[in-house]
Amino acid sequence: MRDDDAELASRLLGLAGHTGSCPPITDEDAGFGLVRAYEVSAAIVEQRRARGERPAGWKIGFTNRTIWDEYDVHAPIWGPVYDTTVAEVAGPGVSTCDISRLMEPRIEPEIVFRIAAPLQAGAGEAELLASIDGVALGFEFVQSPFPGWRFQAADTVVAFALHGLLRHTAFSPVTHENRDAWLARLGDFTLDLFRNGQHTDSGHSENVLGGPLSALKALVDGLPDTALATGIGAGAVVTTGTLTRAFPVASGETWSTRVAGLPLDDITLALT
Repeated sequence: MRDDDAELASRLLGLAGHTGSCPPITDEDAGFGLVRAYEVSAAIVEQRRARGERPAGWKIGFTNRTIWDEYDVHAPIWGPVYDTTVAEVAGPGVSTCDISRLMEPRIEPEIVFRIAAPLQAGAGEAELLASIDGVALGFEFVQSPFPGWRFQAADTVVAFALHGLLRHTAFSPVTHENRDAWLARLGDFTLDLFRNGQHTDSGHSENVLGGPLSALKALVDGLPDTALATGIGAGAVVTTGTLTRAFPVASGETWSTRVAGLPLDDITLALT
C-alpha cells in the first residue's frame, strides 16, 4: 500500500466521523482515476477492519442509467458495506433510522440479495440467482463528503462508494422450486416511493442496468479487475442500486415504498 493511499483513506474516514466535507479529490489531482481510487478504497477497508468493522457485503452504485447525466457518472461503481452500516428492520410497520452522522444524505430504494454460495465471474443471471437464497427491499442512505454532490467517478469510489447506511426488510426465500418465478419477476417489477405519504417518484426494474441481476453481474465481472478483488461468498449482502432518483433526506421525515410485481414486504422508515 502506498503511504499516500493510507493518508487519503484516513482523511476521508475522519471526515465521515465528523460529517465533514472536502473538495473532490479530482480537483486536487486531475490524474486521479479509477485504478488509484480502488487502491485507496482497499486502504479504507483495511483501516475500517483495524477499528473493528467487518465487511458484510457490497453496494453497487450508479446502476440507474436514468440518473447518469444528473451526476455525470456513466458506469457502475462498487464498494463494501459493513456490519456497522447494514441492519434488517422489522416489518411491516414503521422503523426508525438515525441519519444524523451522514454527510448530505440521500435515500435510494433498492433490491438487496443475500448470497448463499460463492459467485463466479462470467456467470449468467440464472447462474447467479442459483447462488442467492434471499431477496429483500431496502433503503440505502448514500452520502457525499463533496459539497453539493459534485464529483467524478473516481471521487465516488474513494468516498466509500457513497455508502452511508443500508436498512432492509426480512429476506424472502429463493428456492429451487420458486427460482424460475424470481428470475422472471426480477426483470419486470415497479416501485413507488413516498415521502410523508406523498408520492415522490416511480421506478422500474429496467432502470437498474436492465434489472437487479444484471447489476449484480456487473459487480461480479468487474470486481476482480480492481484492488478490491475478493470473492463474494456465502452470507454476503449485495444492494443493487436505486430504482428511482436519489432524494435528499432530513430528520423528521418518513419514507416508504410500494412495490408491485415482487413478493416482498415494503419498507417504511422514520428518520431521526
